[in-house]
Amino acid sequence: MVELSGAKVGTEWERFIAKARACFSGHDNNLAVQRVRRNRQLTTADLAELEGLLADSGACALEDIERARQEAHGLGLFVRSLVGLDREAATEPFSGFLAGSTFTSTEINFIQLIVEDLTANGVMDPSRLFEAPFTDVAPAGPLALFADHHFDNITMILDQVRSHAELAESVA
Repeated sequence: MVELSGAKVGTEWERFIAKARACFSGHDNNLAVQRVRRNRQLTTADLAELEGLLADSGACALEDIERARQEAHGLGLFVRSLVGLDREAATEPFSGFLAGSTFTSTEINFIQLIVEDLTANGVMDPSRLFEAPFTDVAPAGPLALFADHHFDNITMILDQVRSHAELAESVA
């Protein structure tokens, strides 16, 4: 392998993502960052605080912040994708779903995979349920594993988790 001195690896956008991730990991005690990680509904003040942290970190230009907002469909969703969810915050929305249930170990394992994905990525589009690693547990997909009303509840929970990273007024 030949190394070129002074050559930059990756794209500017990838560097921005890495710097933004480092920015937020250094602010674990910040209330707005905690609200993102704990799946609390974000406010206008929280979003302003998150944007301020990014801008003040020197990690990016305002154009980068705007691009992040556009590509992630909101600054809260962008930050959530970087910091993920606290495991307890990812588990809590499913506790009522599983309480008093007679779900099989395979169904419970499937829910645990969702929790792991939410912990790592912060939000999850329901279409991911039809991809690996979920299809490793349910090869025919979640609709073959869960009754329709249970699947609807799972997608509703995923939508609620997502909505907490968005501004309350923008949630329909």
